[in-house]
Parts: sequence; C-alpha cells; structure tokens
Amino acid sequence: MARSPLLVAVAAGLLIVLSTIGLLQQYSPISLPWNRPQSLDPLLNAGRPLGESNDGHALGESNDGHPLGGSNDEHHPLHKLLAGNGTDYLLGVGKADITGPVVEINFMGYADTKQVGSGVRQRLYSRAFIIGDVEKPEDRFVYLVLDTQSGDTAVRHGILEALAGLGGEYSMYGQQNVAVTGTHSHSGPGAWLNYLLPQITSYGFHKPSYHAIVDGAVASITKAHKSLAVGRLSLGEAEVHDGNTNRSPYAYLANPGEERARYEHNVDKTMTVLRFTHVSPNVPAKDVGILTWFPVHGTSMYGNNTLVTGDNKGVAAWLFEKSMTTNDSDDGNDDGFVAGFSQANVGDTSPNVQGAYCEFGDFAGEQCDFKTSLCGNKSQPCHGRGPYWGRHDAGAASTFEIGRRQHEAARQLWKTEGAWKPVTGQIVRSSHRFVDLSTYSFTLPNGTEVSTCPAALGYSFAAGTTDGPGAFDFKQAQPGDPHANPLWSSIGNRIHIPNDTQKACHGEKVILLDVGESSSPYAWSPNIIDIQLQRVGNLFIILAPGEATTMTGRRWKAALQQTASNDGSSSTQQPTVVLGGPANTYAHYIATPEEYSIQRYEGASTLFGPHTLPAYLDLTLSALPSLSPSRPQTPANLTLGPNPPIQVNQSYTFITPVIVDRPPLFKAFGALKSDVHASYKPGDTVSAKFVAANPRNNLRLGATFAAVEKFDYAALGWRRVRDDGDWGLVFEWRRTSTVAGTSEVRISWETGWETGDWRREEEEVRGEDGSDDDEEGHGELLAVRRRGEGLRGLYRLRYFGDAKGFGGGITAFEGVSGEFRIE
Repeated sequence: MARSPLLVAVAAGLLIVLSTIGLLQQYSPISLPWNRPQSLDPLLNAGRPLGESNDGHALGESNDGHPLGGSNDEHHPLHKLLAGNGTDYLLGVGKADITGPVVEINFMGYADTKQVGSGVRQRLYSRAFIIGDVEKPEDRFVYLVLDTQSGDTAVRHGILEALAGLGGEYSMYGQQNVAVTGTHSHSGPGAWLNYLLPQITSYGFHKPSYHAIVDGAVASITKAHKSLAVGRLSLGEAEVHDGNTNRSPYAYLANPGEERARYEHNVDKTMTVLRFTHVSPNVPAKDVGILTWFPVHGTSMYGNNTLVTGDNKGVAAWLFEKSMTTNDSDDGNDDGFVAGFSQANVGDTSPNVQGAYCEFGDFAGEQCDFKTSLCGNKSQPCHGRGPYWGRHDAGAASTFEIGRRQHEAARQLWKTEGAWKPVTGQIVRSSHRFVDLSTYSFTLPNGTEVSTCPAALGYSFAAGTTDGPGAFDFKQAQPGDPHANPLWSSIGNRIHIPNDTQKACHGEKVILLDVGESSSPYAWSPNIIDIQLQRVGNLFIILAPGEATTMTGRRWKAALQQTASNDGSSSTQQPTVVLGGPANTYAHYIATPEEYSIQRYEGASTLFGPHTLPAYLDLTLSALPSLSPSRPQTPANLTLGPNPPIQVNQSYTFITPVIVDRPPLFKAFGALKSDVHASYKPGDTVSAKFVAANPRNNLRLGATFAAVEKFDYAALGWRRVRDDGDWGLVFEWRRTSTVAGTSEVRISWETGWETGDWRREEEEVRGEDGSDDDEEGHGELLAVRRRGEGLRGLYRLRYFGDAKGFGGGITAFEGVSGEFRIE
C-alpha cells in the first residue's frame, strides 16, 4: 500500500474535530439481495450436470463477436488424467459484484485525498472458492478473492454475521474456515475499513461502501455453495515474464547472501495455479475455475486515476473468464467459470517494470537513488514506470499489459499437457485464531526471548514508495535525517507520544505514528491480528494479514513446508505451500528483520517491531498441528483468541450525502447532450454524453451504469454485448453545478482494447518475415484484430441512471444514443 503522508496532517485535524463534534451520519444497512436458498445436500447434488450457470443461465449460446470468446474444452488431456487420479473433493465457485460508490468517494490505496472517484472502467468483484471433504462435508473452507486493497476485520466480521443469519447449511461457514483476501487494487472506493488510520483520507467511514463489499462477498459464497459438486483439484506452475519488479532492492540486499543465492530473482516470478474440475460418472469433466497466486502490487493504475478498476489482477481475471465463456454475456461469466488472481508476497513488488525515474526537476530523466529513491534529496519526483509509461492515460495501458502477462502465463499453462499434478489426500482443514501482537512474547530458534510491540509506523512510512511517493519530502532509509519536516514530528506527537519502552521495542524504527497506542476516538490500527491456515490434501495456504515482502514470503513458506514434511502432516508427498494476502485484516507490512533494519517504506510500515516476521512464523508453526488428519476439525463458528474491536457503528463520517439531482432547464434526465457519429472503424472510440444524476443514488450491484447494445437481425431486436464490467466501456460522471444539482455522464466504448489498437502508440515489433513477433503472447486479442469483422454491426449506447428528488425518493431513468455502425 502506497501511503501519502498527507494523511498524517489530515489525521491531526480530524482528531481535533472528532473530539469536539458529534456529527455522525448513519446509513441503514443494505439488505441482502438474495433469498435464502433451499436446502442443499452436497453429496446428493454432487453428480448433477453443470449445464446451468450459477446465475441459472443456460449454456451453449453463441458468443457473437465477443473479443475473448472461447470454450471450455471437455476433451483436454487433463480430464483423462483426473478420471483416474487425484482425490475427490467438494468444489464450488462463485462470483458477485462488490462495486461501491464510483464517484465522490476517496480511493483506497494511495491515501491521497485528491484521488476521488469519477466513474468506472471496470466493476469490482468477489470471487469465492469452496473446497470440502466428500466424506466429511462439514470439513470445508472458503477462500475469497476481493477486488479490494485488502481483507479487513470489519468486512470479514460482516460476512460471517451475514452467513450466520442465513442459517441452515450456511452454518458450516464461520470464524475458522472463511478467508478474506484482497487483490490489493489501489483503484477502488475506500471508506470501508475498520480502523481510523485508513479512514482519514476518505473523511471517515461510509456504510454503502462497506455493505457493497460485504453483501457481494456473501452473494459470491452462496453462489459457490449452490454450485458444489464432486470434483478434482490439480496444481501447475508458470513463469510470468516481466510481470513484476522489486521496488526496494536496497532493503532486499540486507538479507543474508547465502539466502539470496538460493533464488534467481529478487521477486518471485512463478505463478501457482489451482485448477477446479467437476467430475462425475457419465458426465464429461468440466473445468469451473482457477485460483492463482502471484505477487505484484495493484498500482499499475497511477495515483492520478479516478476511475474504478480491479487494476492488473482485475484485468487478468476478466481476460481469463472471457476466454472460458461460450456466450456473449453481461458479466462474462454465464458459464459459471471463475478465475481468481490472488495476491501473494506482494510487499516489495511493483508492476512498474521499467524502473523508477526522476520525472521532473533538476534530475529529470535520471534513475532515482538506489538507496533512498530520491531525486536530488527530494522524494516527490521519483516514480516507477509501467510498460506503457508516458501515455497520459492514468496507467490504463500499463495496467492492461501487466494483467495480460499474468493471464497469458495462466492460459499457456492451462493449454499445456503434462504440466498439472493432481492434489491428493483425503483431508480438508482450516484453522483461525486471533492474536494480540502488541505484547506477544516467544523464543527465537536460537533461544533468545523476544517480544513484539504495540503497532507503530516509522518516518519512512510518510515517504511513500516509487509507486506513490510522499507529499512532504520524507525520505526512505533516512529515519534520523535532521532535515525531516518538523511538521511531522509535531503531528505524530499529537496522536500519542511513544514512551521509552515503545521506542526501545521498535529498535531502528524512529516512530512517527504511535497508532497501536492511539484509541481516541477509536482504535487507529490493529493490534489484534488473524493467524489462519487452510489445507486441502498436500496443499497448504498461509493467510498473511499484511503485505509480506518477497523474502518474508519465502521464509514463511519454507518454514511451513519443512515442518509439515518433517512431522508427517503431509503424508508421503512433498507439500506445496502458497501465501495469500493481505488477508482478513490490514496489518500493513511484514518485512524480514534485516529489511526492517534498513527502514525503507516496507520496514517502517512493519507494525509490530523488528520481530514481527519471527512472531508470525512462531504462530504459524504452532497452528500447523491443527491441520493434521489425526486432530479433529475445530468447529467452524468457534472463536479462538481475543476479539478485535468492530468499529462499523462507532466510526465517524464527514462524507456528504447526495442532496438532490436536477436536470438543466428544458432537459430531462437521460437526454443526449452530445451524440455518437453515424459510423466508426474497428479500433475507434465511440462516445456520447447524457444529462445525468449522481451514481451514488444506486450502486447497481449486479447490473450496470452503461451498456453497448447490438442489433440482432435474426431476433429483430437489440441485445446487450458490453457493460461496465468490460475494460473497454468507460463511464465518466461530472458534476456541472453543485448549487443546481446538475451533472453529466460520458459513456465511451474504446474498441481499441479489443482490436489491439491500444498498442499502436508504440512501434510494433516485427519478425523477419514481417509478422507479429509475439502471436502466442498476445493471444485472443490479436485474433480479434485479424478478424476485424467481429465488431462489424449496428450498435447504440445505453445509460442507466437514478435521480434523487427533493423528498429523498429515487427514480430510475435511461438514456439511449443514436444508432451507429462499425464497418
């Protein structure tokens, strides 16, 4: 997470205001938009044909020109392999919309108060994966991948409360077996996190934003639960070329040389892919999902972006799901195939693979300082460059490319015979415990007694990173710089003054924000964190409640793998260990002790002192025996350890509600302000403007604000072919008068993303024979480009809006553009 130090300045002001003003705007919880399902016995349902999607849509419709239409190959060699190998499990997948308010809400990630939503390029989703034991159906777990900055304490609590409220078979899901991870996108609405510190730049907590995530996550779980059937799991690995880089190589070099020598790169380049396949007698095997782990920050969209997206992992998931879809659907998922691109040891990774350069000032064009990421003693000019840096598109092309590279690695693995190994072992386990890391004492392997500390953030936290540099010229790896801005020392002490014990406990960290000991008006940061592990057969999953750095993740996985191998927990096979996160709560960063000593951003953001990682290792290995087949499964709803505070109802907000929407004089909502042209070529951008209302009036979860409709000459009617879940359809809202309550919307269909024209600003590389040199790498997109006729036809744009009247009532309306041809 890239933090602007401006949040600290806002923090002090907010703290003063909060202590004197009781303003608190409450929002009614959004009711769950689904009915309680009928009773489902997974064993009785295990053999049902999967001819119906999670949403009940029939399969087999044509995909009529969809850019990435594909098929689920039931004759793939893997299906023959699975027919005679592997262990049967109960498998289910589901996907649901979690897009919160797309305008007028600060984005979560860069912590920049100026980064406020103005629309949507791509909707956000929760993707749920359920794995259960066929012989003991109560032994199961849920792995959620949310298109959010992280998992969160309050969000997870809300999900568990909603599942408990559903009752019945959903009582099998609880504290012990539900994991909530975030893809770490920095391009989604904020104001939903449990603790005060990340609420500051969003001006507090916003219940509609929170409930959008909770309700959508629960909807994805119910869909996954309904889709449960007997199936097999298989594992594969793929190299992702130029998909990430290390943004703190100086700190990485502090790790022991013999340890670094065991690895080729200073970031992990390997993607681990878990494949979900339903199998049943007399029914062709059917792939229903993949769950991948690969580390790269969700910062491909830059800090000046104000359009909601799932960042590079959202692109990767969208591309893969489209490639597996056999019909042209509203959400690209009518076939029920779900692709989860989960985060891994992301802490020091970056998608800005061209490196970090000084973008302005006296050192413009030069690389940033290797140790401090400074440009002539200033941090603001230094910024990492993505593959298409310089486009002035807020990072959209770079985001698409980094997402495409992840998708392509997974897709090539998918098509490779012999690259998969079955997951085996009749065991499904999950364990969870809350632990207070403010005072956790334990013994290191060398016999030394150590302790963690109450959470605190160091000066380099305010310096930001090369993905998002700080605003007040704080410097990385220079915590004691006498020229550090004195404003920050003043503000930090206004929160809580760390005593000598706290200072000594944090060692090299010079404390800027003593957040773990600040509780006014409510807790600023977590001290209580989640220790969670999941296991299916010989696959072990670590749920990290923070951003583990590259070497942190390697040590963590190696420790669990070695212990599981030595104690017999993994049977006869070598265990596979993956790490997912940030999960369940956001505990900032987890650096190695050596990286911590350098006090770059990642070390300064390691909350609990220099022994944070050793504490996580100790707690993880202590929890490992609970995953043994010789131990009974802990009841799903049992809470172990001290409960963290849930601050949904006591959190403050200064987010202004929508007052009223009004159309301009002599205009109606949905009326055209500027229309489309009559004709376009493939690769062009089609655009129209409409008289609008505030999109916050209705989040349209599971629906859309914008659509492209194509005339179907066979059915003699219009059919939706794109919506705002598609990368190329952009919805931009602008308030034209705050006093009058007027606004406008521009809907743009950027067809260049579908034809390959988005690359044309760069000189295309050609092979000796004049053909594209990377046909295989560009995949389905180039196929669309070659068959340009795939987009040919008669179209129109449609806008869906909701206006708020003076009395508070909400009225839906629509707007339609003129017809246009692509030819």
